Amino acid sequence: MIHNTKKVLGIDPGYGRLGWAIVASEHGKDVLIDAGCFETSVNTPYQERLQLIGAHVKDLFQAHTPDLLAIEKLFFYSNQKTAMNVAEVRGMILHIAGATPTKEFTPAQIKQAICGYGKADKKQMQHMTKLLLQLKETPSPDDKADAIAVALTGMHHSEL
Repeated sequence: MIHNTKKVLGIDPGYGRLGWAIVASEHGKDVLIDAGCFETSVNTPYQERLQLIGAHVKDLFQAHTPDLLAIEKLFFYSNQKTAMNVAEVRGMILHIAGATPTKEFTPAQIKQAICGYGKADKKQMQHMTKLLLQLKETPSPDDKADAIAVALTGMHHSEL
């Protein structure tokens, strides 16, 4: 276990699939502590999905006590209902974060931070995330990989 570290909880918000990652920095080296994709069923009522997501996010804060929450900004959705639901998830997460410092990043800002190019594709993002953290395997699914990228962006674009 790593001690005396700075930890960032990165979240790629969603209500069907919520990506999350804990990245720590010790002596200038970034380390992936844990990451995953929390899924809720389309057959579960939306309010219950929110409760499940909220409980999971609370557990992440309690288990890892991050120094910073880095979360992807709601940028563009062609489906207005989806956008509203994701916005509600983000609001709930920001509420759960409480006094934890929070940084929000657009997808283009995250791509710029990780790949040096604001229009990088998913494969480029996953490859660079793997390289930056010296991972043995490319992170997947996409939501998990995106959350790792959000956490790395937060680690390097904040005053921790």
